[in-house]
Amino acid sequence: MTNATRPRLRLAVLISGSGRTLKNLIDLAGAEKIPIDIDLVISSSAKAGGLQYAEQAGIPTKVVARTQFSSDAEYGNAIFSACRTAKANWVVMAGFLKLVPVADDFVGRVLNIHPSLIPSFCGPGMYGHRVHQGVLDRGAKVTGCTIHFVDNQYDAGPIIWQQPVPVFDDDTADSLADRVLEAEKEAYPHVLKLLAAGKIKLEGRRVTISTRGRAGSSKN
Repeated sequence: MTNATRPRLRLAVLISGSGRTLKNLIDLAGAEKIPIDIDLVISSSAKAGGLQYAEQAGIPTKVVARTQFSSDAEYGNAIFSACRTAKANWVVMAGFLKLVPVADDFVGRVLNIHPSLIPSFCGPGMYGHRVHQGVLDRGAKVTGCTIHFVDNQYDAGPIIWQQPVPVFDDDTADSLADRVLEAEKEAYPHVLKLLAAGKIKLEGRRVTISTRGRAGSSKN
């Protein structure tokens, strides 16, 4: 199958900060290493560094700040309305820190990556270096990253993929964060390839991954 006919995912990517995950996806898509088109980047902050990566790549951007809305529901409506307008059929959270209730037509179409092995070191307030410092403080020997479908709670949706990362005795939160990021840069593109190939199936809270042929995806 050629690149022109290979199934592709149309994405809206949600960010809140530096945009390192977004930059990785932009680079891989530009090199035709993952079958995605990023139609929109939404940021919860006008100060998010990741906006520059989208602008440099010619990707439309939109800032949707939580403070502009009186409820999570209104905020979610604004986010998903922008995704529909951009004709994105998948939403990829890439360091997005706000709770967004998932619109009915996007259930099973919103992904998030978390820098630990869920259900450990996750939930409200657990993001970035807070996660990695928590791993070190607990004395865990293994951490990693988790990609999951998003529901209406922090880090609680069905797990798609987990990639372990060792914790070394001399690790700091910075060194551990760097190593987990390298795992994230492999894991997220891998999952997106599986989605594009129709190999991921979501039934209730159970996610199955086909190892052959083109299986049905959650709602692809």
